[in-house]
Amino acid sequence: MPIVRILMVLLALASPALAQDGAREAAAAREAAQAFRVYVEGVTKKGERPDLTRPEVAALLGRVFDLDALNALPPAQASDLPWLLDWMDAANATNKLFTRYGSKPGPQPDLAAIQRNMTEYEDQYAAAINFQIRGFAREAVSSNLFMAGLAPEQRTRVREEGLAGLRTGAAEFILAAICSVVQSGGKPANARLVAAAIRDTREVWASNFLPQDRTRVIEQLANLPARVPDEIARTDLAAFAAHVEADRLQHRGGDVDVPDFGGVADHARAVAEHGRDHVLGDRVLGSADGDVAAKRP
Repeated sequence: MPIVRILMVLLALASPALAQDGAREAAAAREAAQAFRVYVEGVTKKGERPDLTRPEVAALLGRVFDLDALNALPPAQASDLPWLLDWMDAANATNKLFTRYGSKPGPQPDLAAIQRNMTEYEDQYAAAINFQIRGFAREAVSSNLFMAGLAPEQRTRVREEGLAGLRTGAAEFILAAICSVVQSGGKPANARLVAAAIRDTREVWASNFLPQDRTRVIEQLANLPARVPDEIARTDLAAFAAHVEADRLQHRGGDVDVPDFGGVADHARAVAEHGRDHVLGDRVLGSADGDVAAKRP
């Protein structure tokens, strides 16, 4: 992507936005994500590698993974869900563009390419995961509020399955984030960044995970001292694990239809690469008759 074009996009994205306008922030993120895709395609044609430290490229990533804009939003609402899904999809697609860059096509992941990218782009990956964890937490709250606001006849099987898919995907994403950043042996600062994001959103995840996912998360986080070398990150993950365990004990008799969001919205400030896509979003927002999933507005 020509530098002039990137600068024009950034200028447009920097125009004053309405205060706390989530839909506008999401639209700006989508536009930045598209500009980043064009940049990556351009360097690919030249046989080069993306330079994520170039100021104009870093600015595009900063607009996609704009944590300040996300944190400035008012408490989550059910009506946020359409633009939240779009924003998180743009973030997820952008993350994949640089973490999978140069991967050879095939049924299995190109582990060599992914490892090279995770090493070269470690800081950018950690920043992206930090944003996605917090963004997915807000998305979880909005999804649950949306479902809770539906009349009984509108809570169709398709929508229920879509919400369950989002909840399972969130657990997979959190575990993947812990494995790829906190336990990877990379920079302590990046491990702390991601562990703090998980700690800060622990109330959301503790109530949002499905029963079997709570158990799986607790099992995966057993023996933290041996698995997490950084003490600060380890302390944050221990706080997260304790919260999940407390919620598991509270709901031992069976999971509720919709997670309890008492105080959750106040804590929502990323579904997962392995477990969510547009289809799941369509199923949650879909048509009331449950026969087809309506397109998101």
